[in-house]
Amino acid sequence: MNYENIALHVPEILLPGKGTDLTRWAVVACDQYTSQPKYWERVRDLVNGSPSTLSLIVPEAYLEEIDHEKTAHAIRTRMETYLSDGTLCPMKPGFILVDRQTSRTPSRKGLIVALDLEKYDFSEGSTSLIRATEGTVIDRLPPRVKIRAHAPLELPHIMVLIDDPDKTVIEPLFHKTLEKVYDFELMMGGGHIKGYMIDKKEIMDEIAINLAKLADPETFSKKYRVTGKDVLLYAMGDGNHSLATAKSVWEQIKNSAEDKDSVMEHPARHSLVELVNVHDAGLVFEPIHRVVFNVPVLDLLEKMNAFLKKQGQSFSYSQCSLQELNLFPGKGSGIHKIPFVSEKVCGTIHIDNPSLNLEAGTLQTFLDAFIRISPGAKIDYIHGDDIVTALGTKPGNMGFFLPAISKHDLFRTILLDGALPRKTFSMGNADEKRFYLECRKMSH
Repeated sequence: MNYENIALHVPEILLPGKGTDLTRWAVVACDQYTSQPKYWERVRDLVNGSPSTLSLIVPEAYLEEIDHEKTAHAIRTRMETYLSDGTLCPMKPGFILVDRQTSRTPSRKGLIVALDLEKYDFSEGSTSLIRATEGTVIDRLPPRVKIRAHAPLELPHIMVLIDDPDKTVIEPLFHKTLEKVYDFELMMGGGHIKGYMIDKKEIMDEIAINLAKLADPETFSKKYRVTGKDVLLYAMGDGNHSLATAKSVWEQIKNSAEDKDSVMEHPARHSLVELVNVHDAGLVFEPIHRVVFNVPVLDLLEKMNAFLKKQGQSFSYSQCSLQELNLFPGKGSGIHKIPFVSEKVCGTIHIDNPSLNLEAGTLQTFLDAFIRISPGAKIDYIHGDDIVTALGTKPGNMGFFLPAISKHDLFRTILLDGALPRKTFSMGNADEKRFYLECRKMSH
């Protein structure tokens, strides 16, 4: 079975050795709780000096206040320590089958594999086998590249989706006899997680064969009712910028190598990810809301009106009390409805004749333009209605609520329309995100 054709690679995964407190080891993805630094303070108090992935990442809540050079050096040093002092131990080459329980779902199933970055292109209009589902903000990559470029380890929070309605790839693995390699409670209400080692060649071949069936061009064309489209096998779920960072580092290494053949064996060619079936019952698509900070609310609404009118779209808004606000106003024909909150004004924005298909696209296009001309204004992307309300009703802030998209339409939408507007959907709330746990060596 040729794994390379389907961008699949068998990694040698590292896990913490016996005696490590895994609850303190595993922390949630760095791009969560960015406007809630108290969450990360509580994590630091809980870890309290124990071996932890907290010392291997930079929570984005602190990105603006850290010295990037010093932080990257400290992370590399701690990674070297964990490799040399036995904190991390290598497993046999293989995959890890994951069963994650969260506060909202009893089971979300996944499979830790490595994917070939040669089959991934995050540029706009890409038709690669592995594809971004949202626009990549190039400005966000340099600080991440700085950390990854010379890091001896990678540890992913990346989740990549496959579209497997008949459940042929991941789900059958739970009926096999596998060695359990971890089983513990995640910190801060993150739920529970179990992992099972898959290192037998016949099982790995079975996985590859079933992935290859999903990637068969004829089957693919019939499934999506398209012709002449390149196969999309893997669609980004979470960690879009992390995978783009991995790709950028790989391209740097490849392009600067003197021996163009041997560099293709470099570990940086692959990236560790968790594959999840978009049809998994435990996978819920949540909307990602917006909160804008340091803005005059009425001025923002006036500028939104002017911006949309210039594009031939009609803008209006209705006011109501916070208690009366309907966060799910539903879709109207040819109209976008976007509920909003602020300290003194709450209501729903109505946009007739929207030029974009999704409310997230309409709102984001305006906010990007508004932030550019508004010194001091900032935008954050929020999971959870209650957090939007809490932050958006503070003086000088404004919160916007967006609808969820259907997960069952995702692959076809990407095929027909290309990448979605930035931060269109989230796979669950913040505490349901992937926790850092498995690692992989990044040097020969």
